[in-house]
Amino acid sequence: MKYISTRGDATPRAFCEILLEGLAPDGGLYLPVSYPKIDDATLTRWRGLSYAELAYEILSLFIDDIPAADLKALVSKTYTAEVFGTEAIVPVRALVENGQPSGLHIEALSNGPTLAFKDMAMQLLGNLFEYELGRRGEELNILGATSGDTGSAAEYAMRGKKGVRVFMLSPYGRMSPFQQAQMYSLQDANIHNLSVEGVFDDAQDIVKAVSNDLAFKRQYKIGTVNSINWARLLAQVVYYFAGYFQVTKHNTERVSFTVPSGNFGNVCAGHVARMMGLPVAHLVVATNENDVLDEFFRTGTYRVRGSADTYETSSPSMDISKASNFERFIYDLVGRDGARTKALFGDALSQSGAFTITDEERVAMAGYGFQSGSSSHADRLATIRSTWERFGSLIDTHTADGVKVAAEHVEAGVPMIVLETALPAKFAETIREAVGVEPSRPAKLEGIEALPKRFTVIKPETARVKAFIEQHCA
Repeated sequence: MKYISTRGDATPRAFCEILLEGLAPDGGLYLPVSYPKIDDATLTRWRGLSYAELAYEILSLFIDDIPAADLKALVSKTYTAEVFGTEAIVPVRALVENGQPSGLHIEALSNGPTLAFKDMAMQLLGNLFEYELGRRGEELNILGATSGDTGSAAEYAMRGKKGVRVFMLSPYGRMSPFQQAQMYSLQDANIHNLSVEGVFDDAQDIVKAVSNDLAFKRQYKIGTVNSINWARLLAQVVYYFAGYFQVTKHNTERVSFTVPSGNFGNVCAGHVARMMGLPVAHLVVATNENDVLDEFFRTGTYRVRGSADTYETSSPSMDISKASNFERFIYDLVGRDGARTKALFGDALSQSGAFTITDEERVAMAGYGFQSGSSSHADRLATIRSTWERFGSLIDTHTADGVKVAAEHVEAGVPMIVLETALPAKFAETIREAVGVEPSRPAKLEGIEALPKRFTVIKPETARVKAFIEQHCA
């Protein structure tokens, strides 16, 4: 399996090459030259596998430059009950009221070390990085941006890893106290937290700018852990299959997934699963007040917002107005035309901050099964409250955005799986506001907000971030 850029660079690259590289040299994102297709017999065979076994089967379709025994060992090391709390790894629970099913299910993706779904991919990424760097005898400086959960998941996965330093950018004052404490309390020498005076999109722009400076990137061996890194998105494909198998008995059945979305990475993994042949009826994109993606699926216009127009909400991990992974879907939508994709994401966005797809492309988009909706703070409070009172299930603010939008798109006879994004403990203030209950947290995380913190406040300037990296790599 080889990989090419969404912006036209058709130079075939192997998986381990793009694992360490992040963005393509032309500024595009990597995708496989084609999606492997699975048949009914394969689905049947996969249905009885453990999560680690399923992950190996799926990853091996995309990775052919890691020996099979090594890949199997890496996956088995990653997905354990000790790390994720259950043998199922991603158990699905139905929302049932008085014995009556609602048609809604929640797939638990947040039982890892940082209580967020990002652990599902990041734990594997940390092991892949350490393996490949060890094989090459090299080091890697990871530069990432986080709106709340990617940062802690990356840092917990990379702390203590040989040959790896992490430089994580986050928006100053815009994460929950719990999220800030998870990141800033880490004292590991290879972890560096940079708190950017701006919003997530400012941090993300810096990561892309540094990655596009090829000379600097190569000199300082810059890699990424954001979902622009294909390896992270690939790992997320697995739990779509795992969720499907838990709510169906036969391969003729279809399911839909609702995905709380900001950067489009999580739902893009669902798009890949669907392209492989998973029987998905719809992929429902749920946004908060920062509804760039919902606007696109309703109107065909993708319009990014500036810092001043990016709302600070009670589902902060979705306070994103530039969805990086969206480029991967558009590339598929426009017939894998790299020039067209570059014209949209390079020229059009830089000139006007927006683009509109053609009528023909809107017609084609209907075939990909996307639906969308948005949610507000009032919606989140009402959804958390009703889900608690009706179903006895306590959910976090982002998952509440998903449940609210999912309920608007339930179809008779088609199970709707909402992807849980975090545990309620990460957003205790809003949970208390909604239901008056203090969400539980693991004992090891009690009092984390009071721990000493180590971070650097920095202006949203690429040059300042480069200087910081240079200083700490000397």
